[in-house]
Amino acid sequence: MAEKDVELENQIKEVLEKLAVFIQKDGGDIHYYSFEPISGTVYVTLSGACQGCSFIDQTITYGVEAILIEEVKGVNHVVVVDENGRPV
Repeated sequence: MAEKDVELENQIKEVLEKLAVFIQKDGGDIHYYSFEPISGTVYVTLSGACQGCSFIDQTITYGVEAILIEEVKGVNHVVVVDENGRPV
């Protein structure tokens, strides 16, 4: 992975750690899985109350994705995956 990509990955992880605090207040959690720099896609996993939550799509799109796009240049999309990296 190129040095620039490592820097982006670190920025993404920092933002996700800040966002996780709010998600944890509702009994869930979000975890960094990977980043695809060519497409600008961040892959995350969810646990706890997030699994099966009817609001998770809105939380990801209007919360996590919107903030990551604003905070980290190069991020274009967030995709939720399972522990094997398959989209959920």
